[in-house]
Amino acid sequence: MAHIIVVGNEKGGAGKSTVSMHLATALVRMGHKVGCLDLDLRQRSLGRYLENRAVTARKEEVALATPDFRDLPEIDKDQLKPGENLYDHRLSAAVASLEPGNDFILIDCPGSHTRLSQVAHSLADTLVTPLNDSFVDFDLLARIDPTSGDIKGPSVYSEMVWNARQLRAQAGLQPIDWIVVRNRLGAQQMVNKKKMGEALEKLSRRIGFRVAPGFSERVIFRELFPRGLTLLDLKDFGVQQMNISNVAARQELRDLMKALNLPGVEVSF
Repeated sequence: MAHIIVVGNEKGGAGKSTVSMHLATALVRMGHKVGCLDLDLRQRSLGRYLENRAVTARKEEVALATPDFRDLPEIDKDQLKPGENLYDHRLSAAVASLEPGNDFILIDCPGSHTRLSQVAHSLADTLVTPLNDSFVDFDLLARIDPTSGDIKGPSVYSEMVWNARQLRAQAGLQPIDWIVVRNRLGAQQMVNKKKMGEALEKLSRRIGFRVAPGFSERVIFRELFPRGLTLLDLKDFGVQQMNISNVAARQELRDLMKALNLPGVEVSF
């Protein structure tokens, strides 16, 4: 069976689609077959990213390593069983169509709580949660006492992950490997980074996730999206001598891939 990677976070602007695109294309470049779904049916950031990639490949006549992207299939409501949810059926059908031919299925979730996102989390073998390195976004994972800074309890998102874990346990499936990725790390905010690191490590022991390094805030990511490109594609377009920022960003991707420790994946770029 394909290993399912879910990229989820109920706040927008944390870099979910950038992380999804780089993970998926990196896996393809390393020889794995990857299918992709975008559950943000309104914004479709990952879907548009991959559409841009197809346009660039045709225009530049370059063969780009690209995952197999599918839209959720339309389902006739008459096909539903009594009490069956339409969105559950669409997601199940999409996963079933991708599973036979792929080693990995990557599902990019919307930055809000939806039925599709909730079901996708219960399917996750690996859950990747990008988090801006700020206490504003820390609230996604836990509620904090504003005076003492102590953790008061898990957030609604953490509770959703807990429920997904319970559903998997009841079905006899392997536990979710949950990784919180620290994104948009600021080079100068050393005090904030230290406090965030301490808070995340403390919370990780309490609610059960691993912490991994993510991407710093870099202009290159905004420049790549319109062409559907990733850091690993630059040499295909004649960029032989990358600047220091691009080299550092590529190393961040390598470190993230290693931290995820996906089954059967040996990081080789």
